[in-house]
Amino acid sequence: MAPRCWRWWYWTAWPRTRPPPAGCTLSVRQQFSTQEQTPQICVVGSGPAGFYTAQHLLKHHPRAHVDIFEKQLVPFGLVRFGVAPDHPEVKNVINTFTQTAHSDRCAFHGNVVVGRDVTVPELREAYHAVVLSYGAEDHQALGIPGEELPGVFSARAFVGWYNGLPENREASPLQLAPDLSCDTAVILGQGNVALDVARILLTPPEHLEKTDITEAALGVLRQSRVKTVWIVGRRGPLQVAFTIKELREMIQLPGTRPILDPADFLGLQDRIKEVPRPRKRLTELLLRTATEKPGAEEAARQASASRTWGLRFFRSPQQVLPSPDGRQVAGIRLAVTRLEGVGDTTRAVPTGDVEDLPCGLVLSSVGYKSRPIDHSVPFDPKLGVIPNMEGRVVDVPGLYCSGWVKRGPTGVIATTMTDSFLTGQMLLQDLKAGLLPSGPRPGYVAIEALLSSRGVRPVSFSDWEKLDAEEVSRGQGTGKPREKLLDPQEMLRLLGR
Repeated sequence: MAPRCWRWWYWTAWPRTRPPPAGCTLSVRQQFSTQEQTPQICVVGSGPAGFYTAQHLLKHHPRAHVDIFEKQLVPFGLVRFGVAPDHPEVKNVINTFTQTAHSDRCAFHGNVVVGRDVTVPELREAYHAVVLSYGAEDHQALGIPGEELPGVFSARAFVGWYNGLPENREASPLQLAPDLSCDTAVILGQGNVALDVARILLTPPEHLEKTDITEAALGVLRQSRVKTVWIVGRRGPLQVAFTIKELREMIQLPGTRPILDPADFLGLQDRIKEVPRPRKRLTELLLRTATEKPGAEEAARQASASRTWGLRFFRSPQQVLPSPDGRQVAGIRLAVTRLEGVGDTTRAVPTGDVEDLPCGLVLSSVGYKSRPIDHSVPFDPKLGVIPNMEGRVVDVPGLYCSGWVKRGPTGVIATTMTDSFLTGQMLLQDLKAGLLPSGPRPGYVAIEALLSSRGVRPVSFSDWEKLDAEEVSRGQGTGKPREKLLDPQEMLRLLGR
């Protein structure tokens, strides 16, 4: 049964050494300022944004207590479910997050869906401050005819499938069972996620066997007949969104050769002289790959390649074309584009020409998108972010945001770290300035009672470490770092639930 109110619960159940609720008479010696109390702070989301925010708060306030709520049973967000399995070095940040979770002033509460199991106003009532760091769990729709055809997937869902995101496993209600029996796949978008997906599709399966890719996905990839992957962008080589590291990996991918049209790079040599150095290096690599004759060793490697990949520039998706029976994707119609404007204002406009590209698989990688979490929280549906000023949610004192839901789905983990530290800094500034609630707040003890009354059983970080040990154990037999658990019900059974 839920307590009558948290103030009653606080005063009857908490140690009497803590300050009593507002309204009670205190002696001068008993009075505490907000800074001298234990600030109770709640973070929603356990990906990089959530953990980096918590890390900053714990490091820079000696008494702050941070509770991290997560809808999945397991922590780490896109580090677990987004980072490609052949990039294990990127996942090392999990070690830092684990240290944060082990702090006696931090607690992880998985299997709690904020907005359903507990509302944001209830969190705000229980904590001095709430930080929303729940990321971007949706994808940008293409908005073109045929998008609903079998064989068309979002890159986000495809990444979730091979990385073991429970909602994208084959047996889930949102099942994703990609048919890789076709010869050609088309990826729409030219960012790092697009290159990740292309690389996984074309990497020899034996090169993935010692990664943490799911066994189910690996089985499908072993049967794949995909030989060609086209990576399509609306604009040109100077506007690609991927980085040089990912491009270099694609160029050097075993068993593959790149296809780039030298005509797409005409006049580019002169234009790149004034661009920033990272963009210049990236474009120079593209230019060399497209126009220079490879050396003998590289030429021999490419000649023996059985798979190809290519970048198609100045093409915008217009329609997904169905097979004759209308039951499967058979191709995609692309509008030919040209560029207008200069610099950041450059945009692609249709020329009126179109071309049809045959394929049996279409993966849309045109961006992730955040969802509103609770009707009480402002949300900009056009930008897909929570309106904020340096992480302070507009017109809602005590509510903050960090990560992709704050700035949009851009940047790498290091970008999110900087962004999250800034939000943490703003929160602590407000705390010091007396802008947050001055009375004591019960924190998790009040939320725990609410969740219990609603039949919700959270998963702790020590519970996760039991699941982690099970995954590592299952992977040892095949030489993998882990075999991820995919079924939430199996996870709960393993925890004795």
